[in-house]
Amino acid sequence: MNKNLAQEKKYKKIITVLSIIIPLAVAALFGVNLQKLGFDVEPLRFLPPIYASVNGLTAIVLIAAVIAIKKGNRKLHERLNTLAIFCSLLFLVMYVAYHMTSDSTKFGDLNFDGITSDLEVAKLGMVLYLYRFILVTHIVLSIVVIPFVLTTYIRAKLTDFPAHKKIAKITFPLWLYVAVTGVIVYIMISPYYVQ
Repeated sequence: MNKNLAQEKKYKKIITVLSIIIPLAVAALFGVNLQKLGFDVEPLRFLPPIYASVNGLTAIVLIAAVIAIKKGNRKLHERLNTLAIFCSLLFLVMYVAYHMTSDSTKFGDLNFDGITSDLEVAKLGMVLYLYRFILVTHIVLSIVVIPFVLTTYIRAKLTDFPAHKKIAKITFPLWLYVAVTGVIVYIMISPYYVQ
């Protein structure tokens, strides 16, 4: 068996495990509110604009990585993609920390009572459906993109550049969409954050 194929097979198991564990861990931790469990923690309400900015930075870094490789600068491309992975992990940690210390914000909750009433929904109109579409696609693709990112990265590390390039053509638009829609979701929901 080709050495790269054997190594990729080994990494494939790790990628599969991580692709299952990460979303499950996030979902489990998302449902944990430390304050409601009796822990004396301050809500980390300052985090949403920071993690939204990290999403924006991820998008910029991904575009810069593509530009770097198109110019033949493989080393810069590699460093930028490593930075993009780091940014995505940083986002994830801050996102989970925020939700473990703060109540979820309801889109359209004009009176900040934690409930989006029928009247508030009526005032939102089609914007509510647009928000929900962007949010749902953002969440689903943020799960779907995990094995793509890890596989793309590993193929480059194993110097299987033809296979890397092939999957990168799928990974890049998915990852970029997740990063950009993360910023859009924040911008849309930010008026409803309790300060």
